[in-house]
Amino acid sequence: MTSPRSRRARIAFSDAAAKQLETITSESEIHALDRALVVISVDPDIGEPIPGNTTGPQLRQYTDDIEAVRVLYFVTTLRTVVIVAYIEV
Repeated sequence: MTSPRSRRARIAFSDAAAKQLETITSESEIHALDRALVVISVDPDIGEPIPGNTTGPQLRQYTDDIEAVRVLYFVTTLRTVVIVAYIEV
């Protein structure tokens, strides 16, 4: 039987992040972002919590200094979906 922790969360993009994604044309930037998204999907808690409003989902920040990628995201309550709010490559 597969444990819940071994499943990857599904990645979804906010409208703003989807528009940012459309502007990424460099193959190396796409590759770097893909790697970061895989890391986040495997372990949604890897990012650092961003202080702020505690009434909604906790906004998190994942930064990969080697790949020069920064992703702001939050995780759904059941931890099955990661919603990407902002991308910086």
